[in-house]
Amino acid sequence: MDNELLFDLFRKMNRIRRFEEEAARLYTERKIGGFLHLYIGQESVAVGAISVLDLKKDYVMSAYRCHGHYIACGGRTDLGLAELLGKETGCAKGRGGSMHFFDVKNHYFGGWGIIGAHMPVAAGLAFAQKYRDSDGVTLCFLGDGAINIGPFHEAMSLAALWELPIVFIIENNYFAMGTPLEKTAPTEDLSIRALGYPMARDTVEDGNDVFSVRETIHSAVKRARESKMPTLVEVKTYRYRGHSMADPGTYRTKEEVEAAKAKDCIERLGKKLETLGLSEDRKKIVDEVEREIETALQFAESSNFPAPETALDFCLIEP
Repeated sequence: MDNELLFDLFRKMNRIRRFEEEAARLYTERKIGGFLHLYIGQESVAVGAISVLDLKKDYVMSAYRCHGHYIACGGRTDLGLAELLGKETGCAKGRGGSMHFFDVKNHYFGGWGIIGAHMPVAAGLAFAQKYRDSDGVTLCFLGDGAINIGPFHEAMSLAALWELPIVFIIENNYFAMGTPLEKTAPTEDLSIRALGYPMARDTVEDGNDVFSVRETIHSAVKRARESKMPTLVEVKTYRYRGHSMADPGTYRTKEEVEAAKAKDCIERLGKKLETLGLSEDRKKIVDEVEREIETALQFAESSNFPAPETALDFCLIEP
């Protein structure tokens, strides 16, 4: 693995972390309305998985904890913060907000607010790729709470039946919204659900290791690209914050959260850089990201809200 790839992984994970920290601050200042679901702690999953794609032809779709996937696809932080603030310069023109980021240029198709509802749509993207013989692959991210939703089974069934080039990635952070996994699943191996269709399956036991994520998703993407066969991958991870900013997270102990933070994915990659004698590069990247977020915040706060007369834009097709 060359240094530039290491730097890119580290930069994107830091970019997501600082973006989310700034989003949390803006929310507490009541500058962000509605819900806000943060990705802090799970950065290595989105960055590691998306890093093996060719976003000139591959597609990505996720649920409502979507900021990390948007940034990992190459989404601009200034447009992301503007979207959170409801500004017209946002990545969804201020219409989507936190749960509905969108970036056609980078082949990121949301950001979906209904649990599991995006999965059949992702299967449709993969169907289009196969139909057009585009050699493209779709990654569909979902939380562990979505595996008990009807659309999960519908999408999995169609993907297997039609042999679609898609990889479903369960980001298992163990709590869905706020219910411990052992109360919602009879087994700790969530990938076992692939056997019912059937399709290939795999598990990343350490989702904090960006290299393990890359290796596993690379194999699944290769299978989808070359054999047009789907895969269900479970990545075991952990979110540091509650389900949303409105969730105090009283269903878990402070000690449990601190134990997870001790294995932080960004810190682990940072120490890897230091081991390789790249300490100065690590500091440079951290400083660059800090300046980027400062500039992005200035852009977002100085942008205008959408004009009232544009309220119906993007809703109806003009005759």
